[in-house]
Amino acid sequence: MKTSKVLASIAWLALLCWLPSGAAAQSNSDCLTCHGDKKLTAKRGGSTISMYVDSAALAASRHGPATCIACHTDLAKKDFPHEGKIAPATCVRCHAEESRQQARSLHGKPSTRGATGPTCADCHGGHDVVGVHDPRSPVLPARVSALCGSCHTAGEGVHKQRAVRAADPSANYPELIHGALARKGSVATATCVSCHTAHDVLPHGDDRSTVARSKLASTCMQCHTKLEEVHRKVIPVERWAQGPAAVPACVTCHAPHKTYGGNPADAACVRCHAKADIKSSKDGHSLTVQGKAVAGSVHAKLSCAQCHAAVDPSHEKATGTRVPAVECSTCHAEVSRQYHLSTHGQLEAKKDKNGPTCAECHGTHDILSKKSQASPTYPLNVPKLCARCHRTGEKAAVRYTGDQTQIVEQYTESIHGKGIIKSGLIASAVCTSCHTAHSALPSDSLASSVSRANIPATCGACHVGIQELFERSVHSAKVTATTKDLPVCSSCHSAHTISRTDAQGFKLVVMDRCGKCHETIAKEYFDSYHGKVSRLGFTQTAQCYDCHGSHDILPARDPRAHLNSANVVATCQKCHPGAGPKFASYITHATPHDRKKYPWLFWAFWGMTALLVGTLGFTGAHSLLWLGHALRTKGKAAAAAATVAAAPHVAPSKAHGKELEFERFTRLNRVLHIVMIITFIGCAATGMTLKFSNTSWASVLAHLLGGFQTAGYIHRLCALFMILLFVTHLVDVVRRRKGPWMDYLLGANTMVPTLKDAKEFIATVKYFLGRGERPKYSRWTYWEKFDYMGVFWGMVVIGGTGLALWFPVFFTKFLPGWALNVATIIHSDEALLATGFIFTVHFFNTHLRPEKFPIDTVIFTGRMSVEELKEDKPAEYDALVKSGELEEHMVEPYQPIVIRTFRAFGWTALTAGILIVVWIVYAMLFARG
Repeated sequence: MKTSKVLASIAWLALLCWLPSGAAAQSNSDCLTCHGDKKLTAKRGGSTISMYVDSAALAASRHGPATCIACHTDLAKKDFPHEGKIAPATCVRCHAEESRQQARSLHGKPSTRGATGPTCADCHGGHDVVGVHDPRSPVLPARVSALCGSCHTAGEGVHKQRAVRAADPSANYPELIHGALARKGSVATATCVSCHTAHDVLPHGDDRSTVARSKLASTCMQCHTKLEEVHRKVIPVERWAQGPAAVPACVTCHAPHKTYGGNPADAACVRCHAKADIKSSKDGHSLTVQGKAVAGSVHAKLSCAQCHAAVDPSHEKATGTRVPAVECSTCHAEVSRQYHLSTHGQLEAKKDKNGPTCAECHGTHDILSKKSQASPTYPLNVPKLCARCHRTGEKAAVRYTGDQTQIVEQYTESIHGKGIIKSGLIASAVCTSCHTAHSALPSDSLASSVSRANIPATCGACHVGIQELFERSVHSAKVTATTKDLPVCSSCHSAHTISRTDAQGFKLVVMDRCGKCHETIAKEYFDSYHGKVSRLGFTQTAQCYDCHGSHDILPARDPRAHLNSANVVATCQKCHPGAGPKFASYITHATPHDRKKYPWLFWAFWGMTALLVGTLGFTGAHSLLWLGHALRTKGKAAAAAATVAAAPHVAPSKAHGKELEFERFTRLNRVLHIVMIITFIGCAATGMTLKFSNTSWASVLAHLLGGFQTAGYIHRLCALFMILLFVTHLVDVVRRRKGPWMDYLLGANTMVPTLKDAKEFIATVKYFLGRGERPKYSRWTYWEKFDYMGVFWGMVVIGGTGLALWFPVFFTKFLPGWALNVATIIHSDEALLATGFIFTVHFFNTHLRPEKFPIDTVIFTGRMSVEELKEDKPAEYDALVKSGELEEHMVEPYQPIVIRTFRAFGWTALTAGILIVVWIVYAMLFARG
């Protein structure tokens, strides 16, 4: 640096020596003889000015070694003291290039400079010129803004005379980044001359100007390098190679001063486009631009030419000119890149009418910020915006061939749609929240925000915390390595029909969604109580996520898992307060078909199956034999009945002119039986609804009963009444006992099966086969005793297991949890056996056999004719006649209205029972699930 200064000084002295010899004729001391007087003045332009020259300042200046006439060249040949008009000092001999630039600049050009045009001395000083970096210099970088501001100040000097557009450059510059750095002492920051140059100041409309549009980039790049890299997300890199017109000028975004008005050409644009009737000559659409719309848009501070860069202002009229579409990527490079890779952009590139352009979504001259409620891209308005194309029947919906249907309509009713549309919750997810605003791609694209790989992150953007839980679960690809598709958010929650997780609809379908992957386990779940009641629409029962968790499903071996041995009891207690370890050993996904894994369940199932098939097969065969015999001997049976009626017997007594009837059942017997009928049908209907929950009729019946919860109440209420009537009957049996218990239980009229019943059974079978006579039955036949003892068996087996299932927490205090699984099998299959037997075999034996068809009312009225008694129970009749006790059992018959009422009730019960049997047969033959 010192060497360069020495060389410069030597060159300066050489230049002075080269000056014309005339200059040496007059020395500086000659000039200072007069100009050294501080009182020396002169008239200039009507004003008196000082002509004093400070010799010390001159000697210390850059021009100290030079002679006066080196600058004041016209004085070289004049005598002293000189008079007349003196030409200004000239700098051109030493500063030729600077002088040339100054001469053509706004400062030096005679046509523009006027009275305010600065001279060299105005900026650099007169006789005290020092170097640019000298602390005393007025053009020191730190002082340049103040120097320029002496003229370019709002309301004064050039600003006032020339109507300079920058509001107040001298005041605003210090507030900008460049000025702020200058105030902090930076000597590298840009000053006025950094951009406008020191001497070649030209208007920005002049192509030679350093601030002309074509030169701005190179001017800024004196300090700011690698502009194409810095602006990569705003301006595509390839545009820089296309020339200045392809990229926005730096000042478009980075205003040179605090305010920088619109392009002067805007006024020219408005002259035509403000007219209401201006239209395109091509398609007739309006070209009117509303000034208010532009002023209120986010582009209000941009000039027309910044977007419509291809418009040629040289055309006085636009007629016949072809203007390319506005290229938004000039400023929105990254967004544009995303758009062109999206489905929308790809369609638009093909000129497909289904491809929306930027303007179709954002608008044209009235573009508003997405934060403005009036903007079409404001969250509250996005569903309406997207619906213009994607609503059913619109162009995008017609073009779409995927598996989603009624996308907009379903979204509107989803939790997200209701949140934004009905409640105005702008935090709720809209179309762009999931599909993004500019990168919408089909779900099978790996780059799509709704691809299987990206959905967790997309949903996690709003559902903070859930994504982290999910990514630690077995469903996350980060945890489970598999070639199969793992579930993601939409697998369980769907895409456009998302509902609240506590909504009944969601709870009823989520198990099916789990079953798509866990098919075997889901089938086992739906075979359990929890699964069956869920199928019937009951949501207040344990479902998959209640036990396994929802987003934090982990292997049972993981200490954090809900089903880990350390946590499983607490998991069960969420629904079953007081549950203990034995309760938790209940097998939720048990199957009775795995003998090795679940031996107790296996043997319970096949034991009950054998009992069911054996009982129904045996008794059914008995009924078929009976039916066959009855049909074959129908005529003979009628003749036999007539013979019995004509045979001598005790004539029935009469009362009020009516024949008395034999009372076979007491009032309590009849009441208990009617209650039994009602409660059994109630238990059967509700129980079979649960057992065959996979059938449509079960769902319908559950709905008619008020839902499964109500059906459950009915089932348990009927069970309580059955227990109550059973206890009542036992009390009645004890109360009516006469004599020793053995005589009571094994006597002629006992309900306990005896050897005599076995003999009657064999004789009856022979009778059905035509190989013997009909036995003479006493008070109770063997099939009636079988029915009676079946009630005892059913009350113990069905009632006992039912209580265990009703109060599982209590019973598992002393029973293992798997006992509930066994109880479920026994309760279900024994109930099926009882239902099938009562509504088929019992109905036939009592009502549907030809002798009694269509209904036997004796169980309701308790009465039967003497003829019927003699035919049906000949042994009992003979015993009563022999003992003389027949008359004690004779009572008056009921009125016809009572009989009809009993018949109506009986028919109703018969119909209900037969319907239940039909439903059971249908479920076992045709239902799947």
